[in-house]
Amino acid sequence: MSQNILRILIADDSDTDRLILQALIKRLGHEVIEAVDGLDAVKKFGEDHPDIVLLDALMPRMDGMEAARHIKVLAGERLVPVIFLTSLSETEDLVRCLEAGGDDFLTKPYNRVIIEAKINAFDRMRRMHDTLSQQHQEISERNRQLLEEQSIARRVFDNVAHTGCLDSPNIHYHASPLSVFNGDVLFASPLPAGGMLIFLGDFTGHGLPAAIGAMPVAEIFYGMARKGFSGADVLREINQKLKLILPTGMFCCGALVEADFKLGQLRVWNGGLPEAWVIRADGDPVLLPSRHLPLGILPPEQFESVMEALQVWPGDRLLMMTDGVLEATNDHGELFGLAGVRRCLDRPGSGRHPFDAVVEGVRQFSVKTAESDDLTLVALDITDQPEVPAVQEQPPPSALAGPTEWRCEYEIRERTLGDFSPLPLLLHICLEVPGLRTRGGEIYTLLSELYNNALEHGVLQLPSEWKHSADGFGRYYSERQARLARVDGHYIRFSLHHTRKPGGGRLRVVCEDSGTGFDFRNHPLVSGQGGGDSPRYAGRGLLLLKRLSNNITFRGRGNHVEIVYDWNFSEHQGDGDDR
Repeated sequence: MSQNILRILIADDSDTDRLILQALIKRLGHEVIEAVDGLDAVKKFGEDHPDIVLLDALMPRMDGMEAARHIKVLAGERLVPVIFLTSLSETEDLVRCLEAGGDDFLTKPYNRVIIEAKINAFDRMRRMHDTLSQQHQEISERNRQLLEEQSIARRVFDNVAHTGCLDSPNIHYHASPLSVFNGDVLFASPLPAGGMLIFLGDFTGHGLPAAIGAMPVAEIFYGMARKGFSGADVLREINQKLKLILPTGMFCCGALVEADFKLGQLRVWNGGLPEAWVIRADGDPVLLPSRHLPLGILPPEQFESVMEALQVWPGDRLLMMTDGVLEATNDHGELFGLAGVRRCLDRPGSGRHPFDAVVEGVRQFSVKTAESDDLTLVALDITDQPEVPAVQEQPPPSALAGPTEWRCEYEIRERTLGDFSPLPLLLHICLEVPGLRTRGGEIYTLLSELYNNALEHGVLQLPSEWKHSADGFGRYYSERQARLARVDGHYIRFSLHHTRKPGGGRLRVVCEDSGTGFDFRNHPLVSGQGGGDSPRYAGRGLLLLKRLSNNITFRGRGNHVEIVYDWNFSEHQGDGDDR
């Protein structure tokens, strides 16, 4: 059947009028379906599905207006024009026809030219409606497919960008994405030697395009944090990756925090996010503004990863947010802004956590308006003994596979001492032994204590007592940077030796430095007696080494330290009890 041939239902109780109209329509080349009254019209419509209906207004058993109502219901979403055949002229009667679902009128006696024009006009309308309906269905199906694909991609993304240690009791966070994917990212990971690393990012835009860069950022963040890289190293790697993969105009405003709860220290880098807040236990706020460009803009050689160090105490709280918080609007179009954050934090006597105060403040401020941007807020409570859930790799199916008998030596010299940390590399070498992979935290702690003492107290000759006060804390890290520029001729050397033994293995670590050493024979924790006050290996560091290792030995001038770490397959994963 040709596309322009229509199936037209004619319902009229007058045989004469029906035959006349049938002849006119067949002469126009269309197919005709006849009905003798309203009931017959409804029945024929359900059976033959005509394209256009010509319906007499006044018929027995069921009039045209009642029949039109039934036909419109049967048509559903199809556009089936209903043209009333009538000799009615009263306005009220014509209005009743339209209210019943009629689309137009044909008055008796019939005019062939008018009939042809009306049929052609309604045919164009019908075909246009069919085209739009088909496009709407295609769009709806495509939208369903996209949402399904995004949901699958989100599950994959969540497996990579997992919660890490965001479930720690001292972390509070709120994220309200505008779509399945969030342009904001929030990652947190425990560090091998304790403490944690937190990254808050805000990619340009929102939804799937904004989340494109989140996958590599998550892999870099969690992979490097697990291996003990510093926050500065993580930032440099993220910036280089985003610069390489993001198109021009896309970047990531971000803030990274390295928290050391044992030392009471925060190291913060802010590139393009709103000011971070440190709210002291007494309520006084300290603002940490953005001092850098966002990630993914500068090439590696121009990128600055220096992190701002801040001393903190138990009871202090760190608050970070994306610009969705500041850009929340009320029904008058006013921004929540920095002033809104201040109002939430300055309310006297509320006794509320700063995080709860800001979340509730934003909610009340914008209760009558829809969110226009992704919004993420995170708070970190400073505590002396945080409960940080460990995120550890599972051991391989066979713990006997992998290298067990090996020895290596690694030396870092001169200016490289200030530019590069060998700890991630040394940890990676040790964790090649499958039986040590679940003990990464202990191994990293041992290596870190040896290296940091060798660098800061051996090579740089920094007194640890400077870190016991706020002024001394700042002086310590300022002097550290200055002395790192004067390390010509100095070195730190590690010798690692692993051997297998029944039921496990033994890792022997020797750390030597070119410093002047110290009087280890009179150190109270080495000799077991009271004695001199030494700047090397303060109580905490030496106690850690003694607790985690089977044996610790000092040689030479005290700048040659050897530890022995024994492990067994039967030991509980991550066991840190005294041996």
